Amino acid sequence: MYSGAARSKLSFFSGAVLFFSLALVSLSNMASAQTALDLHGKSMDPLHASHGKITVLIFALTDCPITNRYVPLLLQLKNAHAEKTNFWFVYPDKNTTAEQINEHLRQFGISIPALRDPSHSLVKQASATITPEVAVFDGQARLLYHGRIDNLYEIAGRSRPAATTHELQDVLNAAVAGRPVPFASAPAVGCYISDLE
Repeated sequence: MYSGAARSKLSFFSGAVLFFSLALVSLSNMASAQTALDLHGKSMDPLHASHGKITVLIFALTDCPITNRYVPLLLQLKNAHAEKTNFWFVYPDKNTTAEQINEHLRQFGISIPALRDPSHSLVKQASATITPEVAVFDGQARLLYHGRIDNLYEIAGRSRPAATTHELQDVLNAAVAGRPVPFASAPAVGCYISDLE
């Protein structure tokens, strides 16, 4: 039926197709493990979805009082920079359900889209360890800044009467204007993200 040479080529071709198929499945699984989830359970990459805009990820827990205290300021910053930025709340606790997140958004009047990050893919990209902690990415998905929103909190549970530095605002002002950001990181104060590897 087939000559020895033809069988050898067919065998090689079949092996190559099998290898290529397995590689695609593996890459597909890696890609799905490296994205966050919207509140309907669909994979979502907020950096890609920002279509070249500056992306601000806000790492949050539903029960972190420091996160909740920052909501009005975060909404104000989102509205001030709406034309050139996309803001996202990112919930890294794998045990927090979409229903709990929706309740948190409703309770605090948060009009910023939210994502679940149970695999910590965004946490790793942003080097986040605390909530609230923010990460700012440029339009090419390069991390510009990660850290605190401002210095209102000296330590968890103790705040100043008013913030004296405004890291997120300063970074956004620079990034939106196309200038280098004034700093790459600042230590955040708040609630630790559990299960970090």
